[in-house]
Amino acid sequence: MPRIALYPGSFDPVTNGHLDVVRHAVQLCDELVVAIGVHSSKTPLFSVQERLDMVRDVFGPVAAQAGCVFDATTYDNLTVAAAQKVGATLMIRGLRDGSDLDYEMQLAGMNETMAPEVHTVFVPASVPVRPITATLVRQIAGMGGDFAPFVPASVAASLKAKFKR
Repeated sequence: MPRIALYPGSFDPVTNGHLDVVRHAVQLCDELVVAIGVHSSKTPLFSVQERLDMVRDVFGPVAAQAGCVFDATTYDNLTVAAAQKVGATLMIRGLRDGSDLDYEMQLAGMNETMAPEVHTVFVPASVPVRPITATLVRQIAGMGGDFAPFVPASVAASLKAKFKR
């Protein structure tokens, strides 16, 4: 039976931190599904389609190189429901620091209660990407700073185009 993992997030935009998690995740599963959460209460910088395109462009080749099947989708309900829908038994969550761990442990406990067949796997961030967050990348980009060290080249191009307008 294939090991299917779900990696949920907003990916607004995709960062080198997300890429780091994917590089580890594709070693843990046979199929990785990246799921973009869509919430009506949030106003993202990039549209759902733009984020799907970014995710496919950046993560697809990494998965292919590892021999891992890759897919990208969206969801607008509970993350565990999205995991169940795609048949995932693993949920991938990246950790940057202790405050992430505290929050993620709460989520993992609640998710385990709702879907005991979906196991949360924590992937610690590699040292160079630990400080990176999509929120900080958006702030740096919005204020005209150099965000290139924090995102893949194709995402940097998308950010430059977005903030030229």
